[in-house]
Amino acid sequence: MAMLIYGPSSTEIPVEDRALSHLKAVMLAKLRRNESFAFTWEDESGARSTVWIHPAIPLQFKHDGGQPPGLNKVWIDHLMQSANTTAGLRLVPEPPNEGAVLTGG
Repeated sequence: MAMLIYGPSSTEIPVEDRALSHLKAVMLAKLRRNESFAFTWEDESGARSTVWIHPAIPLQFKHDGGQPPGLNKVWIDHLMQSANTTAGLRLVPEPPNEGAVLTGG
């Protein structure tokens, strides 16, 4: 299980490795534009948590595996649309990839 590590208290948010690669692409794109946003996720018990993502707040992406996965452009688009709403970024299930694979992660 990969980890999104957030804030000065280094809160660890467990995320599946492939999902973290996609969240990273969206979060870094928004932070590069100096955009802040909310990020909400559910843990294994179904409890929801939300944090405020801001360029001044420390953020670390800790991946399990070695080679980064190919990225599903459709999933990134869905995540970016979510991040651009007033509710903020939510981790949604990966949709079918319609052939658009990006490299990196």
